[in-house]
Amino acid sequence: MFLDINVGHLTELLTGRTLNRREIAFRVAERVEQYQDEGLARGDRVLVCYGNNLEFFIDLLAVWHLGASFVPIDGRLSAFEVENLARAVRPRFILVDSKADNSITTAITAAGAKVITPPRNVSKQAHSVAMPFNSRTRLDDEALILFTSGSTGTPKGVVHTHRSLRARWIALRESLGVQSYDRTLCLLPTHFGHGLICNCLFPWLSGLDLYIAPAFSTDCLMQLGHLIDDHKITFLSSVPSMWGLTLKASKPPQSQSLRRIHCGSAPLGAHLWKQIQEWAGTREVFNAYGITETGSWVAGTTVGEFVPEDGLIGIPWGAVIRILSSREPAAAFDLDSPCKTEETGYVWINTAALMQGYDGQQQLTDEVMSGGWFLTGDVGLIDQRGWLYLKGREREEINKGGTKIYPQDIDAVVERFEHTREVCTFGIADPLYGQNVAMAVVLKNDDAITIRALHGWMKRHLAEFKMPIRWYILDSFPPNARGKISRRVVQESCAQRAPLDLQKILRAQP
Repeated sequence: MFLDINVGHLTELLTGRTLNRREIAFRVAERVEQYQDEGLARGDRVLVCYGNNLEFFIDLLAVWHLGASFVPIDGRLSAFEVENLARAVRPRFILVDSKADNSITTAITAAGAKVITPPRNVSKQAHSVAMPFNSRTRLDDEALILFTSGSTGTPKGVVHTHRSLRARWIALRESLGVQSYDRTLCLLPTHFGHGLICNCLFPWLSGLDLYIAPAFSTDCLMQLGHLIDDHKITFLSSVPSMWGLTLKASKPPQSQSLRRIHCGSAPLGAHLWKQIQEWAGTREVFNAYGITETGSWVAGTTVGEFVPEDGLIGIPWGAVIRILSSREPAAAFDLDSPCKTEETGYVWINTAALMQGYDGQQQLTDEVMSGGWFLTGDVGLIDQRGWLYLKGREREEINKGGTKIYPQDIDAVVERFEHTREVCTFGIADPLYGQNVAMAVVLKNDDAITIRALHGWMKRHLAEFKMPIRWYILDSFPPNARGKISRRVVQESCAQRAPLDLQKILRAQP
């Protein structure tokens, strides 16, 4: 059907492993045969615990060819987090890397799914498998589930169908063309919409070559200019925090192959924007705005000549964007009476690439979707030229170097600790990552023994990158005007206090 193999070459940037189109097609056919023998069928869900390598993309096409749904997760998650996601998404199969920790495999088995470890030696024996082979996938089948929160609490999985994904890629081809994406580099995680749907699958499934690097690799960033020259890279997408290290440590590319850069997932300031343009040797450094629920990129700075400005996004890419005074999907709102030009309001998006909904959470879906429109949680305006500007956000996630961390996930772990009364996690400024994680907690006992026990509890149940770097021990939480706990109010209160000397307490452990 429509998933015929028509992809570009795949290359792992650091290892040099590569596959051409014919080798990819035959390797996918081998995996299809293997997974059929395992019993994988149309409608099944497959949880995938690795990414950013050749096997990830081979497995994605094989799973899709069998009509199953692909559910990639962050390979850095703890066994507790993986088990929680597995229980929520109810996969029949889970793919793990051969390097996976035994605790992960044990946790997955406890969730009731069958564990498969695909072979890492990518076959190049193209003559060994017959071609062609037919896909069982249909347009309205579930294609991807991407988690935006809930690795420890109630998971919020964004469900995309093949129809919504194809709508996104078609819109991007119409809005951006494909010439600039001829040799695309992915430095982003492949379990998020930005890295997977747009940075990788948009060019690769358009028949263009894809170069894959480990997500946010320090080694790659420190030699990025050299890597661009060596591989004649024409495009890469990024997040603002990546550029701090790159601009300091990497010499600019010299080959002039680089045509375009996107920067998304976090606000891009005007000063950094100009620095990236100068380093890259191209004016086409575009601020790309996207949300996992809308298939990622829905707008950007493809407006001709422009001067970088704080908050500037640009024009829609295959979407309709309205600024409305209403943020309540359950109430009727008048789409024909949006906010006036230059008037700030809530950003709503209508796109054919909109998610099907949050997996198993209809009430949560109804809170952000109404009549095909999606409430982004961002605050913005549209100027007289029709350009979108973002002025702030209501969403609570912490953007650590482009990786979204959801405070409620950390809260859910700490709340399970037997000596916790209350907990509130929030973001703080960080010179390297842009934002990092802080935590305020009220404990039944706040002695050193209890604090060390809490730290150990969190280490066992949270991925390392989610661990708060700053702790505040409070007697109680300040309520907001409505008498409820507000992350913003707690954050402001903690800003006036000295944080706990956690390292001193941990070093003193007997």
